[in-house]
Amino acid sequence: MFISNLTLTNFRSYSNLTLELEPGITIFVGRNGEGKTNIVEAILYLSYLNSHRVATDVPLIQLGFPSAYIRAKTITPEREYLVELEINGEKANRARINQNPTRSQRDLFGLVQAIYFSPEDLDLVRGDPTERRRFIDQLITLRSPRIAGIISDYERAVRQRNSLLKSRAHPDALTPWDQQVADFGGKIMAARISTLKELTPIFNSVYNEISEEKKTDILYKSHIEEVSTSAESNTAQILERIRTTRSTELERGLTLTGPHRDDLTLVLGNHIVKGFASHGESWSVALALKLATYKLLQNDGYSPILILDDVFSELDEGRRLQLIQLAQAAEQTLITVAVENDLPSTLQGKRYLIKSGSATEINS
Repeated sequence: MFISNLTLTNFRSYSNLTLELEPGITIFVGRNGEGKTNIVEAILYLSYLNSHRVATDVPLIQLGFPSAYIRAKTITPEREYLVELEINGEKANRARINQNPTRSQRDLFGLVQAIYFSPEDLDLVRGDPTERRRFIDQLITLRSPRIAGIISDYERAVRQRNSLLKSRAHPDALTPWDQQVADFGGKIMAARISTLKELTPIFNSVYNEISEEKKTDILYKSHIEEVSTSAESNTAQILERIRTTRSTELERGLTLTGPHRDDLTLVLGNHIVKGFASHGESWSVALALKLATYKLLQNDGYSPILILDDVFSELDEGRRLQLIQLAQAAEQTLITVAVENDLPSTLQGKRYLIKSGSATEINS
């Protein structure tokens, strides 16, 4: 998969930007704050239907405009797609595929697949559980776009149930929402566990290629005891725990069981990575997670776009080499750097200078 054309209108710093892109490596050079990350943010928005930088859509839209627009032409071995997304600050976003309106923006899932690596990925290792839940949910969505609808339905059920808990609603009013939280939550847990079973051995292998040989593992930490690839079993356990924690949930006004409360525990040697690993080990774990993700999608038959956002200045020579090899092998790689000297000399491709809301091709 690759993007051959990207157009941004009223998106972040770009009033109107059109880029003709090619397979292989494309490099965006620009000082911090000039807008190079805004370009990759737009592509990632098409992949995940949210920003990796902000919680709401309003900051994506230029001041004084009601909407921002992202248009991308994607090329796959099977066919071409024109993907268009209208991002709105005060109403639902609207999407079109090959100029045909969709019922929901969620219909875009799977049409643009991208894996992103940046210095912020250290939060996967050192940050709170939200970062790791986002990581695994983005991965299961890339592998199976239909799961996006289940995650959305689950989040809506949790919000409604929390509202009822805060109002101390009668148990009869909670019962249907208990069931929805358990049903959707059981499916999400099953998808996470299934993917982790495939991801973990790849992660172990990749880590040992880029760093010293230590035993690594990814453990799923849940409030239910026997979380598994069986959605039905997970659902039954969630329902049972909901029953036993009802009084505590009413006191706190929160749903205390479900995938929104779970975490991934990263293990290196005999210790948990968070709080024990060195800075270099943490970088290696974060890098191995993203490389393993890319390799897993390749095993599925996908060829996602690889995005490397201002990351080379943070890595030592060994870790750089791993990224260079992947960048050269990917069908399309988009790289951002603050200065060209940050870029390994072995990486060559079309280059753009990003400055003041514009992109100018740099002649080699």
